[in-house]
Amino acid sequence: MSLAQLVIALDVTVVNVALPEAQRALGFSDSSRQWAITAYALTFGSLLLIGGRIADTLGRRRTLLVGLAVFGIGSALGGAAGNFGVLAAARAVQGVGGALLAPAALGTVQATFTRAAERARAFSVFGTVAGLGAAVGLLVGGLLTEHLNWRWTMYVNLVLSVVAVVGTLLTVRPDRPAARARIDVLGTLMVTSGLFALVFGFSRAEVVGWSGTATWSSLSASAVLLAGFLAWQARAGAPLMPLRIFADRNRAASLLALLLVNTGVFSAFLFLTYYLQVTLHYTPVRTGLAFLPLIGGTLAGSVLALSVLPRFVGPRVSIPAGMLLAAGNLLWLTRLDADSSYAQSILPALVLLGVGVGMIFPTATNLGTSGVQESDHGVAGALVNTTQQVGGSIGIALLSTLSASAAGNYIASHGTGAAALQNAALHGYSVAYAVAAGIFAGGALLSALLFRNGIPEEIRSGEAPVVL
Repeated sequence: MSLAQLVIALDVTVVNVALPEAQRALGFSDSSRQWAITAYALTFGSLLLIGGRIADTLGRRRTLLVGLAVFGIGSALGGAAGNFGVLAAARAVQGVGGALLAPAALGTVQATFTRAAERARAFSVFGTVAGLGAAVGLLVGGLLTEHLNWRWTMYVNLVLSVVAVVGTLLTVRPDRPAARARIDVLGTLMVTSGLFALVFGFSRAEVVGWSGTATWSSLSASAVLLAGFLAWQARAGAPLMPLRIFADRNRAASLLALLLVNTGVFSAFLFLTYYLQVTLHYTPVRTGLAFLPLIGGTLAGSVLALSVLPRFVGPRVSIPAGMLLAAGNLLWLTRLDADSSYAQSILPALVLLGVGVGMIFPTATNLGTSGVQESDHGVAGALVNTTQQVGGSIGIALLSTLSASAAGNYIASHGTGAAALQNAALHGYSVAYAVAAGIFAGGALLSALLFRNGIPEEIRSGEAPVVL
């Protein structure tokens, strides 16, 4: 199951480092590049809920195998892509596979390890692999892009998927769900369409502006569809997202925290990748290495959240503190210019940003998945992943649009000379970091208001899952 999680974690970051090279090779525009990430995150996030329900309904082992197969097919298709449309479609197929794979893997761990101490140790292993997978993805993406080509950042997932299929067949016992629930087809259509319309509306704003017909009509349709989805979930006989999951205040607050964190941090990865490669002219390998301190900081923050903070404070203190730390260091990144030094201007911010994010993920993930009835294990795990992927999709689409608008306004007032174009890009990145910092600051306020006082039993053990 950790290997299955590695497939997902690797894909979150391995393509980021290769994206500038893929853009040059396939010749797609800056306004299109976000879809190389968003096509995956959007299908992944919007289909995770149905993936979790499928795992609960049809069996986790069967769902795992199908998810790995679909993920591998998408990876092979993306590696062979001859144009951007095929690449985006392949990323969407990977997202479908991930939507089946992620909740089934998490649900398998939940169902296999039922004793508290045993479960905590298992989730620590599972979560550590997820965290290291993000780091490995950055480095592997750089190595493959520089020494082979960007296509191998897709093919590597095909290899891992095959190994994970063999491992699943050998080690995961077949499971028979106690009851076969009906699939909420209407709910699936509403939430998937609503999330797609939301992200599409943000992305179109970059091209046609916020007053463009495509922009406001997509965002309006999204609001109607998502509101209708919530209303339907309260009435549906077999709801895709049972609203009882949100009855626990800490669980609801945790899911909101994960949504907001990923809205900010996913975009930071994207813009900093382009800053390092396009502005500072880093190679793909050097870019991957440059991001490793962020992962190190995340692991250090996770240790704080797992072993130190639960002795003294609960999530009402630790999660807002992590968000404020992340917000402060995103503001620090707004100061980057064409001559910034990595050691002085980037490294400290990356480490402390990672510490802040690491303080949030373990606690929020554990509280987001603990205490649900067995029949909801899959959907609870899916919700944790959904909030992260949907947050990432929204963040990339929204902040890409704001960044592009800021850069366009800068060019309009400063001309199109080489220096002006470079400064316009830097200005756009700075706006994106500032907005991301504001999202974290808002998340800190909401977390302080929503989490209950005290230290929940789920985090007293000193160990919890880390899902990036």
